[in-house]
Amino acid sequence: MTEPQDLWLVVGLGNPGPSYSGHRHNIGYMVADELADRMGSPWRAHKSGRSAVVEGRLTPPGTPGPRVVLMRGKGYMNESGGPVSTIAKFYKVPPERIIAIHDELDIGFGTLRIKLGGGDNGHNGLRSMRSSLGTGDFFRVRAGIGRPPGRQPVAEFVLSDYSRTEKKELPFQISDAADAIEMLVSEGLAKTQSRFNS
Repeated sequence: MTEPQDLWLVVGLGNPGPSYSGHRHNIGYMVADELADRMGSPWRAHKSGRSAVVEGRLTPPGTPGPRVVLMRGKGYMNESGGPVSTIAKFYKVPPERIIAIHDELDIGFGTLRIKLGGGDNGHNGLRSMRSSLGTGDFFRVRAGIGRPPGRQPVAEFVLSDYSRTEKKELPFQISDAADAIEMLVSEGLAKTQSRFNS
């Protein structure tokens, strides 16, 4: 069995089901899918019934590297914390080795910011995680979506698809976010921030 200190939990935040799949609020799911593809492993239902997981390494097969569990909750964004807490306890992963991937309104589209801890900034998934874990001291990979245009309500904006122009650039943001997570678990926060927060 893997020692807990060797293991990371990478959480893609989003809403389940095809009607939400292309929404800005689901960038966490999209990045988690990219990481699962890189690991060459399919999602499987966890026995808790509330999550899908992928276990493996974020390195080419046969090479040493950090072991990770990717997860996507099967419930809605504002209920993310319970499944995250359950998976963290099951695999004995402490909060300081948890990475949440989420959309961020206060960062322009296409931009990434990586940090440890901080507030929730009105993000229901982060708020739910903080509540269930009892701390906000986990890593965040913040994928910028920008602010809604004009007077469009924030809730309507995040629960809508990317624009046609954004969809052309979205694969690059997803790939960069996956790269950032690989770097974070293997080389640490300072180097990752130096590369991706500029």
